[in-house]
Amino acid sequence: MAVLLLVTVILIYDEVAGGKDGTKEQLEESGEHIGGSIRRMSP
Repeated sequence: MAVLLLVTVILIYDEVAGGKDGTKEQLEESGEHIGGSIRRMSP
């Protein structure tokens, strides 16, 4: 039973964090956007 729960949690995490629309990809895109904004502000 515990193994089934663990596998379910891992699969849900993988779907949320990974993939094209995952949180990791969204954070990377946000970081690039913020980095570009900072570069434009620097003299």
